[in-house]
Amino acid sequence: MHEDRDVLHCTTCGLAIYENPAPTASALVVSDGRLMLTRRARPPFEGMWDVPGGFVEPLEHPEQALRRELMEETGLEVDVGELVGVFTDTYGDGGAATFNLYYRASVRGGVERAADDVSEIGWFPLDSIPLEQVAFANGREAIATLVRKS
Repeated sequence: MHEDRDVLHCTTCGLAIYENPAPTASALVVSDGRLMLTRRARPPFEGMWDVPGGFVEPLEHPEQALRRELMEETGLEVDVGELVGVFTDTYGDGGAATFNLYYRASVRGGVERAADDVSEIGWFPLDSIPLEQVAFANGREAIATLVRKS
């Protein structure tokens, strides 16, 4: 623990409140040698490509969050595979700290449709993913890790 960081304390009960990163879960969905990316319909980084996923809700398992987010954003049911990696970042430039879990996933069912905070779904060959157009540094790191492992 870093003793030199600012900590808020409740003046009534003394509870220490630390600034902790928000957890996210994202799916590196691969099919026929292509990776699914979704185009962001909202800030931050509106209009850029992103790995589908989102924030984990309180007491929700990351794999459950991943399945929920994929259904909300893409209409697809996915099977969650291996953990590809964990990457730290911020939610946008200067935003809150995030703790990002990336899993390999495959489509199990559903009807593909851009929904929720997604304006478009794209499938990119693993050897020609437009990394410079991917919204978050943690997403770029996760994709690079996936490609190295493939």
